[in-house]
Amino acid sequence: MLGLMILLSFLSGTFTGCETDDSLLVMFWNMENFFDYRDGGEGPSDKDFSSFGKRRWTKRRFNAKCDLASKAVMWVADHYGKMPDIIGLCEVENTNVLYKWLDNTLLGKNDYGIVHYDSGDRRGIDVALLYDKSRFGYVHSSVKVPYHDGEKMKTRDILEVCLDMDGSNIHFIVNHHPSKFGGAIQSGPKRQSVMKTLALMCDSIRCIDRSACIVAMGDFNDNPDGEQFDMLEGILVNKSLGLYERGEGTIRFQGKWDLIDMFLVSPSVSIFSKMEIVKIPFLMVRDNTYAGYKPYRTYSGPRYIGGVSDHCPIVLIMKKKQ
Repeated sequence: MLGLMILLSFLSGTFTGCETDDSLLVMFWNMENFFDYRDGGEGPSDKDFSSFGKRRWTKRRFNAKCDLASKAVMWVADHYGKMPDIIGLCEVENTNVLYKWLDNTLLGKNDYGIVHYDSGDRRGIDVALLYDKSRFGYVHSSVKVPYHDGEKMKTRDILEVCLDMDGSNIHFIVNHHPSKFGGAIQSGPKRQSVMKTLALMCDSIRCIDRSACIVAMGDFNDNPDGEQFDMLEGILVNKSLGLYERGEGTIRFQGKWDLIDMFLVSPSVSIFSKMEIVKIPFLMVRDNTYAGYKPYRTYSGPRYIGGVSDHCPIVLIMKKKQ
């Protein structure tokens, strides 16, 4: 109970940005096929994203993506007045990619810890979490493998990382739910199964601590009005709803924004937090087919164009009482 009181004191306040360390800044980003440039024999995608694969994913191109992605994080830090305390990621091939990203770019100056597990995903991509070791103590982490029709799904695991901050635990959960490939109706039951797994994870956490502070983030591959989000009613609050109702989004398809990257938090966190979509100027390009701008991705079809991702990153600002 004392830990919760400390955390609630931390979270209370108004939203005026992150001018000081009196706030937490949580970032999530779908990195779009963040593979290394070596073929490790781990599947078709691993082969395609290698120096001699179909994508011609060379060391030079990999390093260019790492450098541009690190500059994007630094832009976020400059915009919000502090480095992200937490960075959730998806579409990451392995831990080695993350170490190279941190060690060979400006991000290496920050003391980030890495939490990553290999999943059984068909494409060979996983979720991961970086955390500021100067602010958090590592408590534990685990992954849950979603099941569908009684069988393990060959999709991304759901990652839960419990971190200690000033004697209080916060549970960060990173998601990347199944896409609508093959059609929204056909793929819908799979997203329902993964969402059920997320709901069960949150219930397990709350069985131990009814007032647990939970921050779930990820690419849910559906807009906030998807029926599967009903499973989380009374458990987590979707921080993206207001943005979605205003027509904002994180990914653009045929000239229309969809908001599939989002934060869902426990009620105790929701009161003192705010989600924002980050449109980094040098990672937005003009849409030549439809009016407006879209994220600057790494490939356009098979053609390399040199960006980072087809998703905009998102942030959650958690304020501390002044």
